[in-house]
Amino acid sequence: MAHPSFGIMTAPMQVDYHDVLRVWREADAIPEIEHAWLFDHLLPIGGDPNGPVHEGWTLLSALAAHTQRLRLGLLVTSNRFRPPALLARIAATVDIVSGGRLDFGIGVGSRPDHPLARREYDAHGLPFHDAAHAVEALDEACTVIRRMWAEDEPFDFPGAHVRLTGAFCNPKPVQRPGPPIMIGGRSSATLRVVARHADLWNFPAHGLDDIDDAARRSELLDRFCAEIARDPATITRSIPVPVSYERPRATRDGIDRALDAGFRHIVLLLPAPYPAGVARWVADTLVTTTV
Repeated sequence: MAHPSFGIMTAPMQVDYHDVLRVWREADAIPEIEHAWLFDHLLPIGGDPNGPVHEGWTLLSALAAHTQRLRLGLLVTSNRFRPPALLARIAATVDIVSGGRLDFGIGVGSRPDHPLARREYDAHGLPFHDAAHAVEALDEACTVIRRMWAEDEPFDFPGAHVRLTGAFCNPKPVQRPGPPIMIGGRSSATLRVVARHADLWNFPAHGLDDIDDAARRSELLDRFCAEIARDPATITRSIPVPVSYERPRATRDGIDRALDAGFRHIVLLLPAPYPAGVARWVADTLVTTTV
């Protein structure tokens, strides 16, 4: 079984840019932390609903320029926010800025049962289609994005949800044929998209009680891979684990449960405010005591 990798996620809401930058720079110097993530929301989904929230891809590009080693990405991009051809160009630019360290996270978009997430669509004039439409659009988006990164000539794409004429991406990403694609989601329909397109799959756990469901969903993904003759071992299984600064043993228990369920890509969710030396604390208290 693959050696586990550990990363951190700093939700860019209710925090200052320099707070996030401090944590990422510190993590960049700590080999035990291999990756770092932001989320993709346009309004806060916790705390003061009118508090600060930084746009994910813009912030990611800035952090890419200030780090040298960490793999980095958004956990995960909402496919509802940006047209996929434009998103492919944004991602290519971030991959170039980072020197080829982008993991491209994408998903259907905000779950409809989260009222603080749902409001960001009306606030920005963005449509919110039903789940079936959104999953079909994600499937087409993944196809378009890979083609944008790979095609050497402009191309047309007459999709049901994405229609392009003369689409082209130049410059290309540093990573060839493109950054690894992580798809986040748990529904059966989304897992079929994961089987077709993803290099990594992130199960959007909302707490430690979700790990049993994560294992069941992972088995379902295995079956969907078998249906299309894909080796399920080619999809890395990723899961977020909430961090408690006061109860590190509970966090380590969550990590152990995730590893036992076959999830080898662990994203540690750091609550704000971030203590001084938090990345070093994560490495010493959570990572080296687990592996």
